Amino acid sequence: MRHGKKFNHLGRKSAHRKALMRNLASALIEHKRINTTLAKAKALRTYVEPLVTKSKDNTTHSRRVVFSNLQNKEAVKELFDTIGPKVAGRPGGYVRVIKTGFRRSDGSEMAMIEFVDFNEIYTAGKSQGGGGRRRRRRGGSGGGSQTTAAAAVTAATAAGAGEEEE
Repeated sequence: MRHGKKFNHLGRKSAHRKALMRNLASALIEHKRINTTLAKAKALRTYVEPLVTKSKDNTTHSRRVVFSNLQNKEAVKELFDTIGPKVAGRPGGYVRVIKTGFRRSDGSEMAMIEFVDFNEIYTAGKSQGGGGRRRRRRGGSGGGSQTTAAAAVTAATAAGAGEEEE
């Protein structure tokens, strides 16, 4: 029975699972992106997001709470000095999990977990592409007037082009 199973136990005892989450979280904070199995990435997301939320307010109490979870001074320093200020305006969803395929040896599904605001490729695309109007695939009720106006413009340009040729 699965009554009360709120999170994935990852096939480990509780102490081993805690150590695994601490190590994965420290590695993610240090490198900003890691590759692991999909199950571990999803479990790590639920472990890291509250810590990042606590790192937004840089108080001694929140540092001690985060240190009690991570047990790594360098990771706590990195979290509060670089990650916390960068995600201060974001109301959650600090990490993304991207599936990367299957591991060749055992066929386990792999994933890349990364901090959202630390990916240069995505952030560069967001800053360039924003601000323009978006097109819809299908027009709604107001689409008829636009198509007739567009047809009139093309007819006028075709007529104008025909006059120039003569």
